[in-house]
Amino acid sequence: MNLISTGAANTRGAISTGQFPAASTNQVTGEARTFALSDILNIFAVRPDLNLSMIIRDLQSRGLLQILAEPNLVATNGKEASFLAGGEFPVPIVQSGVNAGAVTVQFREFGIRLSFLPQLTTNGTIKLHVRPEVSTIDASNGVTVSGFRIPALSTRRIETDIELAEGQSFVIAGLLDDRVIENMSELPGLSRIPVLGALFRSRAKTKSKSELVVVVTPEAAAPVGKGETSYEITMPSPFLPPVNKEDK
Repeated sequence: MNLISTGAANTRGAISTGQFPAASTNQVTGEARTFALSDILNIFAVRPDLNLSMIIRDLQSRGLLQILAEPNLVATNGKEASFLAGGEFPVPIVQSGVNAGAVTVQFREFGIRLSFLPQLTTNGTIKLHVRPEVSTIDASNGVTVSGFRIPALSTRRIETDIELAEGQSFVIAGLLDDRVIENMSELPGLSRIPVLGALFRSRAKTKSKSELVVVVTPEAAAPVGKGETSYEITMPSPFLPPVNKEDK
């Protein structure tokens, strides 16, 4: 809660927890008193008879994100294959030596990455050296270098060796991350008043919960023989609208 006095008890000013911008005095001349508000928050009350105003922010926000990735990748026996669904972000690099001070840009990849090396064994199983990775841009833990804001990467990476029969599935990794971060801002003295002290405290709580499960299912694919019907890709719905016979 932020309080604004427009002249109560011959005192003009404002108090704030500091988490949100307080009002600033633009004009105080005689009975004309003007205040500038950069953030009206979401509850605003004025008592002209008391020359007192009050601004309160009481908001709650929730977010939900769910991603299911099922990358399928075909590789030759004994040859490594890789898969990346994501993007790249620029990172400024300050040069040294002859070109000291010059800034160049390099790109770093992020997203869902899968690399594996398959090997068929004499037992009819498939041996895999698999490296799945899930990375996202983390702006909150970034750094500022030479005026450039460089974001960090939040990465979950697994690397292991497994041996499975064709069509078998195996969970190679699982992660449950549950975090709660709470920040408190308060006005000394006033925030300790029983009951009313809660109006002079500002609390921000951030909850994050992430679940990651990686399942591997290897399958052996053979080329289509002579006279056999090849596989066709079917779409659940038409990809393009039908074309009129008149339009050719």
